[in-house]
Amino acid sequence: MKEMSRLQQKRLEYRPLLPSVLRSLATASLIKIPFTPPSAAESLKSLFPHTWGKPPVAFEASKHAKIVEPFRVGVVFSGGQAAGGHNVIAGLFDALKELHPESKLWGFIGGPSGIIDGKHKEIKKQDLEHYRNQGGFDLIGSGRTKIETPEQMKKALAVCESLKLHGLVIIGGDDSNTNAALLAEYFASEKNKTAVIGVPKTIDGDLRNDHIEMSFGFDTACKIYSELIGNIARDALSAKKYYHFIRLMGRSASHITLECALATRPNLVLISEEIAKEKKSLKKIVSDIADLIVQRSIEKKDYGVILIPEGLIEFIPEIKTLIKELNVNLKIDALTKESREVFEFLPKEIQEQLLIDRDPHGNVQVSLIETEKLLSILVAKELKARKESYKAKFSSITHFFGYEGRCGMPSNFDANYCYALGCTAALLIREEANGYTACIKNLRERIENWQPQGTPISLMFTFEKRQGKDKPVIKKYLVDLEDRPFQLFMKMRKNWQLEDHYLYPGPMQFFGDPSITDAIPSILVI
Repeated sequence: MKEMSRLQQKRLEYRPLLPSVLRSLATASLIKIPFTPPSAAESLKSLFPHTWGKPPVAFEASKHAKIVEPFRVGVVFSGGQAAGGHNVIAGLFDALKELHPESKLWGFIGGPSGIIDGKHKEIKKQDLEHYRNQGGFDLIGSGRTKIETPEQMKKALAVCESLKLHGLVIIGGDDSNTNAALLAEYFASEKNKTAVIGVPKTIDGDLRNDHIEMSFGFDTACKIYSELIGNIARDALSAKKYYHFIRLMGRSASHITLECALATRPNLVLISEEIAKEKKSLKKIVSDIADLIVQRSIEKKDYGVILIPEGLIEFIPEIKTLIKELNVNLKIDALTKESREVFEFLPKEIQEQLLIDRDPHGNVQVSLIETEKLLSILVAKELKARKESYKAKFSSITHFFGYEGRCGMPSNFDANYCYALGCTAALLIREEANGYTACIKNLRERIENWQPQGTPISLMFTFEKRQGKDKPVIKKYLVDLEDRPFQLFMKMRKNWQLEDHYLYPGPMQFFGDPSITDAIPSILVI
C-alpha cells in the first residue's frame, strides 16, 4: 500500500465535474465546424497532404448510442510537468472503458523515447487509484525527446503497430503538439490507422489561440506562486527593510507574471512584451526601478516586491543582440562596439554565465541567467551612484519560483479541465480524428456548458525560421498589450507603486466556498 498524506487521500475521493455532453459518451455525436483555411494553407497542404484540410469538430448530445469495438490506446507525457496530467490519463482511461469495457490503455515510459524504444506498460484501474487528482507525471514519467527523424518515425510506427493501437495521445506543449502533427502525417502516409491526438499542456500559458483557450497546469502554478508572493509581500510589510526581486517561470511569455500580479498586487511588475514594445534598454529598466525605490524611500517605505518574468532578458533589445552575437562567436573581441559596452555593463557573474553556460548546440542558456540577481545588483549600483538623493540603506533578497509550481496537486479547475480533456481525446480516437488536438471551449462558463472540441493541429500552424529553414510551428501566444487583462493591470499598477495594496491569496483551497475552490484564472475571467 502506497503511503499518502491525509490531503492526498481526500483528493482521491474528488470526482471531477463534466460538461453535459461528456456525461454520456456513447451518445456524444460529432459535428463539423465551418472554418476558413489559414493564409499559409498551400504551403501546409504540401507538407501535410494526408491530414490537411480537415475541419474542427465538436460534440453534442444525441439520442443514439454509437456501438464500438474495444479500443487499444497509448498515452505519453512530453516535456515539462504540469499539474493535472494524471487526470488527463484518468479521464482517457475511464472514457475508453465507458465506450467499451474491454478497451486497453498503455502508458509509454519516460516520454516520447518510450515510444521509440518500445518501453510501455498497460495502465489498469489499480494503477490509477493513487494518481487521481494528484500532481506530477510520475505514473509513467516524461521526457523531451522529439520524434522527428525518419528513423524515429519508423520505430514509433513499428511499436504502435505491434500494440495494434487505435490511438496515441501525446500530452505536451506547442512543440509536442507539432510533433504529434508530424507523426500523424507519417502514420497516414504509411496507411496506419493509429489516430495521433494532442492535449495542450504548459504552465507558461503560451499555448493559446482561437481554438485553445488555456493550457492545463497554468491555473495551479499561478495559485501556488501567488500564495508564495503574498507571503513574501506580508513579510516585506512586516519587516519593512527588504526589496524582494521575484523571477517567475515563463520563458517566452509573461502570462504567469501578469496572472500573479493581478492576484497579489506587488509594487512593480515587469512585462516582457511591454519592454519589447517600448524598446526599453537594460539601463532604463534599472533606472525605473531605482526611481521607484527612491520615491518609496521618501514615503518612509524602504521595502517592496518586484515581479520579473523568466524570459525578460531575451526581450531587452541590446541583450537580445548581445546573445545573438555570442551564439555566433564566443570571443569578446568579436563583439560589436555596442554589444561590448552592454557586456561590460553587466555584473561579473552574469558575464561568466553568458560565456560558460552553453547548451549542446553551443548557444547561451538564457533560462539559466538569474535575471532577478542581475537587476538587484545593477539597482544597488545605481542607488549607490544616487547618494545625493537616496540616503536609505538598500537591502534586497532574490527568489526564483519555478519547479515549485509544476507538480502541485491540481486546482479544482485543472482537475476538472484535464479530466474533460482526457474524455475528449477518447472521443476523437473513436472518430479516428488523426492529427487533432483535444480542446475545451467556453471555459469561462459553468462546467456543464463547457464545449469539448477537436482542432486539426495543422490548422494552428504558422511558419518560423529554425536552423535556417522554414518549419511549421504552433505560434506561442504572448501577452496582448491591447487585451483586457493587461489594460486592467495598467489602470491599477500606478497605485500599487507607492501605496501598499498587497493581496494575500493564501494556500490553494480544495474544499469549501465554490467561489474560492472553483475560481478560474483571472486572465480568463477578465
